[in-house]
Amino acid sequence: MKHPLHLFKYCPRCGSDLFDVNDFKSKRCGNCDFVLYFNAQAATVAMILNSKNELLVARRAKEPAKGMLDLPGGFVDSFETGEEGVTREVLEETGLKVTSTRYLFSLPNKYVYSGFEEHTLDLFYVCTVDDDTSVVANDDVKELQWIPLQNIVPEDFGLESIRQGIVLFIKNLQNNK
Repeated sequence: MKHPLHLFKYCPRCGSDLFDVNDFKSKRCGNCDFVLYFNAQAATVAMILNSKNELLVARRAKEPAKGMLDLPGGFVDSFETGEEGVTREVLEETGLKVTSTRYLFSLPNKYVYSGFEEHTLDLFYVCTVDDDTSVVANDDVKELQWIPLQNIVPEDFGLESIRQGIVLFIKNLQNNK
């Protein structure tokens, strides 16, 4: 697997082309000695269940995986916690106000956007919302729907980490019964 650092040809600090591999995850500038580490971006995923034990599922309006199923969530902004990020993303994409979050697990992912492969660390949360009766698809969501857990098909979801996360989530729910 090729690390995305090969895409960076010039030092972002001084602009020098003496920007060479330092190790597997970094490049060092031979001119100004700047070291660039390319680490995973933090992203969030919301598992929201209603009183009927249905999962809130989104259909993606944009690439990657346009038209495929997804879960609410997205990138964590600078200076934001994972909990703040998932709360903001749920509000932006669904109009729902998160009242509590509980961290579940994390999974690595690759997210190709505008031809650039981002490596992400997806943080999965169970989110409780104040009122699940009215959801509105916003932002990069085409539509939202509540799907009974027994009808969830992981292969219908467009992103690998989401498929894996759904399998883990349902397995954990079944083990805790």
